[in-house]
Amino acid sequence: MILSDKTIMKMLEEKTLVVSPVEPEQIQPASVDVRLGNTFSIVEDSSTGIINLEEKINYKTIQTDTYILLPGQFVLATTMEYFELPDNLTAFVEGRSSLGRMGLFIQNAGWVDPGFKGEITLELFNANRCAIELKAGRRVGQLVFAEMDDHALNPYNGKYQGQMGATGSRVFMDRETE
Repeated sequence: MILSDKTIMKMLEEKTLVVSPVEPEQIQPASVDVRLGNTFSIVEDSSTGIINLEEKINYKTIQTDTYILLPGQFVLATTMEYFELPDNLTAFVEGRSSLGRMGLFIQNAGWVDPGFKGEITLELFNANRCAIELKAGRRVGQLVFAEMDDHALNPYNGKYQGQMGATGSRVFMDRETE
């Protein structure tokens, strides 16, 4: 079941759901608007020109209130908001339609697990032929919360727990079975 604004406000008041900072106008009928933070990370070039999944990827991270996203460019960004989800609530990130119509694709792998704590890293891609000026504090998407049928047996406690800022891939930490 997707949470209503009434339920979201109640959970925020009870502190069973944490979104900080949050302004009343961010709470929509079935979501909470997320704003762009001021941290941006881009993948640094490797000497081979190849990124593999077994080695740590190096990123150049900057803090700025304005970032120019060039055509065809990919950048990691972060939300202004810090989240703490209880172990019976999940969420997914949706980009704003108004920005998608400009060619700005906003994603985060789409899913926030129950028990997650931290800022949400967003993957931004400019599919337009023109550069797009991004400004910290602007609404870029929304988090839609869904109540699970029961509490998670194993709430999230993975490699991104507690992340702050635009956090790069940690896929190299995966333990794949062979």
